[in-house]
Amino acid sequence: MHTMIVLIPLLPLAGFVVTLLLGKRVLSARPEVVSLAAVTASWVLSMIVVAHVFGAHDKAIDFNLFTWVSAGSFHVQWGYLVDSLAAVMLIVVSTIGMLVHYYSIGYMRSDGGYYRFFAYLNLFMFAMFTLILANNYLLVFLGWEGVGLCSYLLISFWFHKKSASQAGKKAFLVNRIGDWGFTLGLFLIFTTFGSLQFGQVFAKVSLVSPGLVTWISLLLFVGAVGKSAQFPLHVWLPDAMEGPTPVSALIHAATMVNAGVYMIARSYPLVSHSHTAMLVVMIVGTFTAIYAACIALTQNDIKKVIAYSTISSLGFMFMALGAGAWVAAIFYLFAHGFFKGLLFLGSGSVIHSMSGEQDMRRMGGLRKKLPLTFWTMLIGALANVGMFPFAGFWAKDEILGGDFSAHYYIVWAVGIVTAFVTALFMFRLMFLTFWGENRASAEVQRHIHESPRVMTVPLVILAIPAAVLGLVVGLPPDGGWLHTFLQPVFFNVEKEHFAWAGTGGGLMALSLVVVALGISTAYVAYLRRPGLPARAAARVPWAYEASYHKFYMDEFYNAAVIRPVMGFAMWLWAFVDVRVIDGAVNGLAWLWGAFGRVLRPLQTGRAQSYAFGVFAGLFVLIILIRYFWGA
Repeated sequence: MHTMIVLIPLLPLAGFVVTLLLGKRVLSARPEVVSLAAVTASWVLSMIVVAHVFGAHDKAIDFNLFTWVSAGSFHVQWGYLVDSLAAVMLIVVSTIGMLVHYYSIGYMRSDGGYYRFFAYLNLFMFAMFTLILANNYLLVFLGWEGVGLCSYLLISFWFHKKSASQAGKKAFLVNRIGDWGFTLGLFLIFTTFGSLQFGQVFAKVSLVSPGLVTWISLLLFVGAVGKSAQFPLHVWLPDAMEGPTPVSALIHAATMVNAGVYMIARSYPLVSHSHTAMLVVMIVGTFTAIYAACIALTQNDIKKVIAYSTISSLGFMFMALGAGAWVAAIFYLFAHGFFKGLLFLGSGSVIHSMSGEQDMRRMGGLRKKLPLTFWTMLIGALANVGMFPFAGFWAKDEILGGDFSAHYYIVWAVGIVTAFVTALFMFRLMFLTFWGENRASAEVQRHIHESPRVMTVPLVILAIPAAVLGLVVGLPPDGGWLHTFLQPVFFNVEKEHFAWAGTGGGLMALSLVVVALGISTAYVAYLRRPGLPARAAARVPWAYEASYHKFYMDEFYNAAVIRPVMGFAMWLWAFVDVRVIDGAVNGLAWLWGAFGRVLRPLQTGRAQSYAFGVFAGLFVLIILIRYFWGA
């Protein structure tokens, strides 16, 4: 079993090396073969490991391979931990990652960097597998930085397009802020506990002062805010849509953004010991959920709407973590991976059929021309908004029920409003894309067709868990298979039983009514009375403009951060570099030049002048010696 666990991340790493080195020349006919074989083999091994963990119940697999870092008292092992939490993540990451690889065959076939794209996908999988399987914080950090690097490489994959290269740099730089907090948290963990090993750290949490635990938890959460795109470090994720659509699906459904949620959940023994940290996590998640949903209402790019939906969904997960509904958060992450991957790959199918068009205002009427894409995306949309009996319903309602039963009534109310807004903007997307008349040019309409099977088969596969996953693993609420499976991770730390009231039939019914009301509002506004949104925007133009311009966060960062930093950099260049440093170097050169100019007349090239100089020097020297000797 240990060998299988080691091979899960190792195979994609090998696939990356082989594809990058041999893909362009040796494997030029089918450069994706090695990458596909590696990720498929990792999926098979992941399913075997998951089955073993399921059979072993609460027995985690924890082992070290070798000493990775050794410096004085600082020793870190390269080791892996596979428990039920890691097993759930393995299912999501390996399954969606593999499907994205196969989907990319059809989506990226004509791209000039085809082999390089698959190499980067394999590297992404290696980094994420390393992150979720690590048994210590430093190895988590290696995977953490690895997914950050891969996101930069893949978002800016079309580097010839300025918007893509800029989006990649933006993602990289914004995540550096979060990673700064995570790094400080690692330093504080080691100085406090003397180790970065999960088991050793968690065993000593009760011996450390609550204030120190709070600081550690908050610093780790700063890292999660950056990686999982929570306010105010969310601004990189919508721009990441400039990359190829398979990248968007991989980032949003299986890798990058899930890393922050996973890391906080893995740090449960730390974070749960700090009421302040829990409260901060919940407040940030709650605000991000409603904030991103309000922005999604007015966006016209089909991928950006789904991107803001992801930010909002991640906010729900942090809302649950902060409220103590740990299983509900992982349940939602589990379900979200499948239906969000489905929505992104579905949007890629739409974009592919529309000759690259992403503006929903130029779509419409596609449900008859793209039937398979339409029906699978409809399942994804219903799961995303939390409609019964789809996967999102069970997970979302457990989060809302957890907030309500923990007496966080304001948080619950915000969650209900967010559910309404989510239903409204998701079915705005569906109605504008698949209903009504097609608004594209005649040339684009002539080429509209259903995507090839290599793209549609992954949609069908993802639609199945998006539809039934909640019924399979989430029933009965608070006591389904997933709850029992995750219990050893979250509840044996303090040797207590988990006691959390169910959401209740009334809360579930209210949630369904709110979702239905959101869908109905979208139906009226975008099908029955399509002029209604424009009239509503005209009545409150400030609200529409604020939402459309993403509440001016990019403008705020430009004015408060980018311009001052650029101005400071220009001052350093113009004054410190040019005047001080260059001035000192150039002044020294001028000084020696002046000395040279003064001494240059002495070099005449005439022997009698030099003889006279020697004679004069000796004469002066004799006088000086005589004077001082005589004295």
